[in-house]
Amino acid sequence: MFGAGNQGRPGGRRARLRHLAALVLVGAVLTGAAACGGDGAGESSDGGEAGKETGADGKAPTSTPAGDPDDAGDADDGSDAAGSSGAGGTGALSQRDLTALAFTDGEKIGKYTAGEFTLGAPLGEDYTATPATCQPLVSLAKGATAFDPVSEVQRNVDVAEEMLGTTVAVQLRSYNGDGAASVMKALGAAGKACAGGFVENRAVAKGQYLKVEPVEAPDHGDEAQAYRFTILDVKGTLKLYEYLTVVRSGTTTLSFRADITDTKDIGKVPEEVITAQWKKFAAGAKG
Repeated sequence: MFGAGNQGRPGGRRARLRHLAALVLVGAVLTGAAACGGDGAGESSDGGEAGKETGADGKAPTSTPAGDPDDAGDADDGSDAAGSSGAGGTGALSQRDLTALAFTDGEKIGKYTAGEFTLGAPLGEDYTATPATCQPLVSLAKGATAFDPVSEVQRNVDVAEEMLGTTVAVQLRSYNGDGAASVMKALGAAGKACAGGFVENRAVAKGQYLKVEPVEAPDHGDEAQAYRFTILDVKGTLKLYEYLTVVRSGTTTLSFRADITDTKDIGKVPEEVITAQWKKFAAGAKG
C-alpha cells in the first residue's frame, strides 16, 4: 500500500519493516493493507477512460507519456522543464525544482521527521487495482495512468522512535499541460465508482478495500480531494483505516497517504504534515 508498503529512513520504522518483508516475502508490510502518495488508472479529462483495458503488466497503457524526468528538466544542470515551469504554469517543474520544494531528509515537522525512501519508491507504487477504474486510489505512479509525471519526489514522514506510529507517504508529481488536472478528475471519478470497495493487487497477496469515503479536504491549491479507506487485513479478520489527501497546484500534485500498523483509526492525514509541505511548496514555487 501507499503506507504499509513504505520503507523509511535508515534505521527507521519503514526501513525495518521493508527489511523484514524482504526476508519473509510477505512480512509485516503486507498486514497494513493498501498501496501511495504517491498515485492511477488511465483517464481522460472527464475520467471517462479510467476503466479502460489494462496491459499485460496489469497497468493501464499510457497514451501521452511525458518521458523521463531528466528529459524535461535536467536535475544535474538545473535546466527548466519544458513550458513555463511553476506552480501555475503550463509546463511541469523540473526534477531539480520539484526536489527543492519537497521535504528534505531529516527535516522536522512537529513530532515527525521527513526522510527519503531508502530502497526507492514505496512498495505500494507497484500495486494495481481491480477494477482498473479504482487505480488512482492506489497509486498515481508513472505508467499507472494516461498522464505520466515529468518529475516526481517521494518522501517518508514518521516518528522514528514509534515502531507502530503513524506514517505518511508524501509524493510530489509535476505534469505537462493539463495532466495534473486530468489526474484529479480521474481520482474523483474513482472515489465515486469505487465507494463500495475494490481489490488491490499486491506483490504476493490481494487486499480488500471495503469502503471508500470522501472526507474534508484542506483549503490549499487550486483543488483538493481527501478520502478515508476501510481495508481488511490479509487474513480477512481485522479492519484497518488509511487516509489519502491530494492537493493540486497548477501542474503539480501533492499527495499524502497516512496509515498506522494498528486497527486504530487515526482520523485523517496529520494536518501539520500537509500544512508544512504545502507552505514550503507554495513559497518556493512563488519565489
